Amino acid sequence: MRTTEQQRLVEDRLWELIEPLLPGPPPPRGPGGRPRIDDRAALEGILFVLSTGCRWRDLPPQLGCGSGHTAWRRLRAWQDAGVWDRLHRLVLDELSDAAVLDWSRACIDAVSVRAKKGGELTGRNPTDRGKHGSKYHLLCDANGLPLHALISGANTHDSMLFEPLLDTNPAVRGRRGHPGRPRRRPDKLHADKGYDYRRCRTYLTRRGIQVRIARRGIEDKSKLGRVRWVVERTISWLLRFKRLGLRYDRTERTLAPLLTLRCSPWPWS
Repeated sequence: MRTTEQQRLVEDRLWELIEPLLPGPPPPRGPGGRPRIDDRAALEGILFVLSTGCRWRDLPPQLGCGSGHTAWRRLRAWQDAGVWDRLHRLVLDELSDAAVLDWSRACIDAVSVRAKKGGELTGRNPTDRGKHGSKYHLLCDANGLPLHALISGANTHDSMLFEPLLDTNPAVRGRRGHPGRPRRRPDKLHADKGYDYRRCRTYLTRRGIQVRIARRGIEDKSKLGRVRWVVERTISWLLRFKRLGLRYDRTERTLAPLLTLRCSPWPWS
C-alpha cells in the first residue's frame, strides 16, 4: 500500500509527464531473481534522497522503493537516456501554455556549496577557506522560475559560465494556438557586478538581449536587487533540498540529474 509520504513525493501529474519518457525495462538475464522495482517507486526513492539528503544506502525500505542502490542506478540510467532534460522542457512548455513564464526579463546568479567527498566539477572555494566545493549557475525568468542550470567547480568565476548558460538554455514553445518559434531568449537580462565584463555585454547585445548589469564601483547593489531578488529566492528554494545544499555525490552523472529535477519548476515542488 502506498504511504502518505510516497503520495506526497510523486504527484499524479508529475508521473503522467515522466512515464512516457522512461525507457523500457532491460531484457531479463535469465529465470529466477527478484522482480524489478516499479519505476514510480524508484522515482519516489530518488525524490526522498533529494529532499532529505540521506545516503542512498539509508533509503528506508518501508517506503517500498527498493534499495538505495536501485534508485541510484535508475537515476543514472534515466540521465543517460535524457529523461531529466526532456522532463524539464515538458514542464517549461506546460508553464508557457498556462502563461506563467515571463520572458520580459531574466536573472542570472550562482551559488557555491561544499563538496564533502570531492569529485568531478569541484574546486577550492576561495570564500570557504579553500575547501572543495561546487557552484550552481542558475538562469530564471522574471518570476524566479528556473529556466536552466549548470555546474562548475567552486573556484570558477561566475562570469565564465555566462555564455554557456544562455547558449544551452532549452527552447520553450509558445502558447498553443499562438504562432512562432520556440523561445529561449529573454527581452532583458539582469545580473550583478560579477558579470560586469565587456564580453558579457557584447554577447547580450549580439543576441538582441537588453543589458542590465550592475557596474563595479558605480552602482549600489540594492538598486538592482529590487529586481534580482527573485533569483536569490529561487537559489534559497534550491538549497532547501538537502542533497543539493551539501554535495555528497562525486560524479556529474549523479549530481546533474538531481539539479535538473529540482529545477523543473512543477507546481507540486
